[in-house]
Amino acid sequence: MQSFPIFLSLQDRPVLVVGGGERAARKVELLLSAGARVALIADTVEGEIAQLIADARVSWAGRGFDDDDLSGMALVVVATDDEALAARVSNAAQRRSLPVNVVDRPGLSSFIMPAIVDRAPITIAISTDGTAPALAQRIRAEIERALPAALGRLARFAEIFRVQVRRTLESSRDRRRFWDRVFAGRIGELALAGDEIAARRELIRLLDSTRNENPPAGMVHLVGAGPGDPDLLTIKAHHLLQRADVIVYDRLVAPEVLAVARRDAERIFVGKRRGEHRQTQAEINRRLVSLARAGNSVVRLKGGDPLVFGRGGEEIEALVRAGIAVEVVPGITAALGCAASAAIPLTHRDHARACIFVTGQLKDGTVALDWPMLARPRQTVVIYMAANTLPIVAARLMEHGLSSSTPVALIENGTTSRERRVVGTLATIEQHARRAELEGPTLCMVGDVIGLALARDHEFRSDARTIA
Repeated sequence: MQSFPIFLSLQDRPVLVVGGGERAARKVELLLSAGARVALIADTVEGEIAQLIADARVSWAGRGFDDDDLSGMALVVVATDDEALAARVSNAAQRRSLPVNVVDRPGLSSFIMPAIVDRAPITIAISTDGTAPALAQRIRAEIERALPAALGRLARFAEIFRVQVRRTLESSRDRRRFWDRVFAGRIGELALAGDEIAARRELIRLLDSTRNENPPAGMVHLVGAGPGDPDLLTIKAHHLLQRADVIVYDRLVAPEVLAVARRDAERIFVGKRRGEHRQTQAEINRRLVSLARAGNSVVRLKGGDPLVFGRGGEEIEALVRAGIAVEVVPGITAALGCAASAAIPLTHRDHARACIFVTGQLKDGTVALDWPMLARPRQTVVIYMAANTLPIVAARLMEHGLSSSTPVALIENGTTSRERRVVGTLATIEQHARRAELEGPTLCMVGDVIGLALARDHEFRSDARTIA
C-alpha cells in the first residue's frame, strides 16, 4: 500500500476548484454530492459548469487564480490544461499544508481522487496511486455490477439497531456473528427488498433468541493455504479466513495469503524463525484446543495442503481426543503449485511414469529415506523442505544409482512474485543453490521432466526467476 486511504468529511466545508471545463465539472459534481461548498476559479466557464453557476450551486470568481483564494479552504482540486497554473496552485496549496489534487498529474498532487462506487451510505473507493486510472475505472465497473443497487438500504437498516445490538450483546465477537447472520440471511434479503417492517420483526426475534441461547461451541478448521499465490486459495478457505476469530499460522504461509484474512482477527504465529524459540507440536495442539474451548472459530492455516507433510493428522487426533469439532479444507500442495508455475510436468508418458512426494527432513532432523526406491529411473521425485539437506539428498541419490547428470530444480517461494528457480544436476545443484542463497520455502524436484522443460521451453531457462 503506497497511499493511506481515508474518507474526508466535506459536509458544508469550503473547497476550491481551479478550472472551468469538462474535467472540472466532473470533480465539482463529486464534491457537491459530498456536501461541499464549492468555489470556482476560472477566467471562463462552459457547459455544465456554467449551468451549476446559474443554479447558484457553485460560486464563481470570473478571474485568474490568486494565492489568497486558498484562505479558509479545506481542499483544493485543479482541473486545467494550463501546466504552469497547475504547478503554481499545487505549490501554493502544499506550502499551506492544504490537500491538493491536480487532475491527471499525480506528481503535483498530495492526494489521489479515487474511482468511486456510491451506494450511500456505503462508499467504495478504488485507487491505483495515479498509475492506471483506466484500470481503476474498470474495477469500479466490475464492483458496480456485483453489488445490489439497494445495498445502502441495508446499511441504513442496520444503523437503526446498532445501539440496541451493542447493549444486548456485550462481546464484539458475539455482535459480529450476529450481524453476519443478519446480512447473510433472510433479514438481509428482506431489508434489500424494501420490506423493512418484516425485516425489523425478524431481527428483533433473532436478537432475543441470540441473547438467550448458549454461547456457540468453538471449532477448528485445518485450512490449506496453498503454495503462496492467494488466487489459488479455495473458495471455502477464503470464506473461513473472512469469518475466523483466530488464525494460527506458520512460516510456510505466504504474507499474501494472510492478507486475505479478516483484518481484526487475532493472528498467532507458531512457526519457526531463525534464532527464535519454536513451539513444539504438543504446545500447538494444546493451544488449538484452548482457543476452541473459549468459543472461537479457529483457522489453523498451513502452507500447501494441511495433510501433506503439514502434521495435520497429529492435530486432528489431538482435537478429536479433546472433543473439539474439526474440519479439514484441502489446499493446493506445493509440488502441484510449483510445477504448474514452472510448467514442469510431474508425470510424462515417455519420461516419468510415477511421481513421489517425500520430506527432506524427518521429525528428529535426520534424512532416513528409502533411497533405492527414490533412485529408480523414469519417475519424478519431489522433496519438500530439502534446502538444508540438499547435499545429503544429492549424494544419496547418486550413491544408489541415479546419474550425476540427472536434472534438478529448486523452486523458492513458488507461485508468488518472489519465486526463484535454481536448475542444475545432482552433481552441480548444491553449488548453484549456495550461489543463489535461497532463504524462503524451497521445493526440490528431481527427474528427467526438468530437463524436458528446459529443452522444450527457452523461456524457462531465460526467465529472470531462473538461475542455472
